[in-house]
Amino acid sequence: MKKLAIQMNGRTDEFYTPKEAINPLLPYLNRDWIILENAWGKGHLARHLEAEGFKVVADGEFDCIITNPPYSQKEKWLEKCYTTNKPFALLMPLTSLEGKKRGELYRKYGIELIIPNKRINFITPSGKGSGSWFQTAWFCWKLNLPKQLNFVTL
Repeated sequence: MKKLAIQMNGRTDEFYTPKEAINPLLPYLNRDWIILENAWGKGHLARHLEAEGFKVVADGEFDCIITNPPYSQKEKWLEKCYTTNKPFALLMPLTSLEGKKRGELYRKYGIELIIPNKRINFITPSGKGSGSWFQTAWFCWKLNLPKQLNFVTL
């Protein structure tokens, strides 16, 4: 699964993941997995995972996908992730539950969510934090979460 372009009608679709957003996901990741992070951006998410002891790649062989995909292409990423038949966690807006095509995918394959108690303060390309105007969640598959909806405190 190659990196997809992170551009949306001339506007940037780059909002990098801060460490606090990853913490609720860590207990469900196998330490032996090779994690594919293929929306690399400036590497924030990969660096956070590597600091926790995970091996992270941008391409090649992998056991699990963990990424914060460009939201303008979330449906494309979701479809690709399901076709790998490997565990994944995508950090996406809660509105990603909406939509006919996505609904069909969730009904066919299933989905579990890790929902933070607050909006994530993403890092922008300029390096500044950006309080999100929308709620995000980890959309997970095959990570064996305890429930379909998992509410966590950041």
